[in-house]
Amino acid sequence: MKYILESPIVGKIGQQKFKTAIVWRNGAFITDEPEKIGGQDLGPDPYSLLLSSLVACTLATLRLYIDHKALEIKDITVEANMYQKIVKEQIVTYIDRSITFDEAVAPEIKQRLLKIAESCPVSKILKGNVEIATQLPS
Repeated sequence: MKYILESPIVGKIGQQKFKTAIVWRNGAFITDEPEKIGGQDLGPDPYSLLLSSLVACTLATLRLYIDHKALEIKDITVEANMYQKIVKEQIVTYIDRSITFDEAVAPEIKQRLLKIAESCPVSKILKGNVEIATQLPS
């Protein structure tokens, strides 16, 4: 098996409720929970991080395609939010994603860009089958 990341993401938490340190290959950042649930809002919460991954991947994928096709689209904005509902006694998560461009884009190009956005790797992960294997080393 070959991992996507060269080094794993590492997170640590001390005694301060909800504040974590996340270390990635070139740096570190803090995550936290909003004050309304007991955190100090010092960094993004896990849901914000998940949606940030989708937004970042969508933007990067669109920019690669737009540049490759030499389209005259300078700025792209992607917004994402999520909600959950109980459907047939199971929690179902819905993610709404909105893409806007700073200039007029022809409808046929918009449709192609929508398909490109749907094919970004994080979209595929979120829509696919994900299995999480968790171990406690002895």
